[in-house]
Amino acid sequence: MPEPEQAPIPVCIFFGPTGSGKTAILESLFVPDAQGKTLLEGAEVVSADSMQVYRGMDQGTAKPPASLRSALPHHLIDICNPDEQFTLGTFVSLADACCRDIVRRGKVPVVSGGTGFYLKHFIQGLPEAPPSDALIRRELREELRLRGRAPLLEALAAGDPQSARHIHPNDTYRLLRALEVLRLCGRPLSAFSRSGAGPGRPAYRFLILGLTREREDLYRRIDERCARMFRDGLVQELRALFEAGYGPRDPGMRAIGYKEFFVAREGGGFDLSTDLAGVQALVARNSRRYAKRQLSYFASIPGVRWIAASPDPLPRIREEWQRFFHGLSRFSVP
Repeated sequence: MPEPEQAPIPVCIFFGPTGSGKTAILESLFVPDAQGKTLLEGAEVVSADSMQVYRGMDQGTAKPPASLRSALPHHLIDICNPDEQFTLGTFVSLADACCRDIVRRGKVPVVSGGTGFYLKHFIQGLPEAPPSDALIRRELREELRLRGRAPLLEALAAGDPQSARHIHPNDTYRLLRALEVLRLCGRPLSAFSRSGAGPGRPAYRFLILGLTREREDLYRRIDERCARMFRDGLVQELRALFEAGYGPRDPGMRAIGYKEFFVAREGGGFDLSTDLAGVQALVARNSRRYAKRQLSYFASIPGVRWIAASPDPLPRIREEWQRFFHGLSRFSVP
């Protein structure tokens, strides 16, 4: 096989909605059992989760436990503080570097997570949009402060309806970025071409696996996971972050599982809610809604091989893996 720099890098993309069981499946595939056997071997995981990048946010983001990360290396976890912005461009750049490093060491990169925006752009390439304009960005932020979000959303829908359909109303960073490009260039962000656009970027060959579950089963698992997060210390984790000075305006604290704790204080500032049962119900509801949005977005990713999570996805995943990596002996595919 040619050197990785001279041939497309084989990468497995593995995604599914929150609560679908991705972490447990990765463990079952790649971590040796009690007899030292694995279904598959030679992989390392590149996390495609926009909130697992933040330090100190373990329970609410459902990070893989340390024991699993020791047995199966995970990259792009715990690399930012909660007050730091982590952008799409940063993710693609770091994921590219991780994949190349993993392949150079003779292993297979598995880019896995639930942030569909990251996954789709890693597969298709980044928009070749202009750099940020500080003046326009300040103007937009001031408009947001004075007029609220609704007029900005209306302006985006009028000037760039495609971006408006894909940007969540509460995603301030992407909303302002799309409006910034529109004002700077007179062209919508969605009109810019992508580097390496197409079914796969030239540097890669992709095996794209998507995990599915019946909607009722998925929502039940989300509710159970939410209850488990609260039992396992989410409240204490959030309080520690709050005492460390982090608040709802910080990028990390806007994650589901954290933002629901904050209540506005009269006269300005924020406190933590004392209605923990109410917060738990809100986190579960928002998580279910997020899963629904994920499923809609995942449908826009081309070339996916969909795999049912129940009753047992492992044989099908192993079959797809072996077919894709057949003949690539450097990866020691069984």
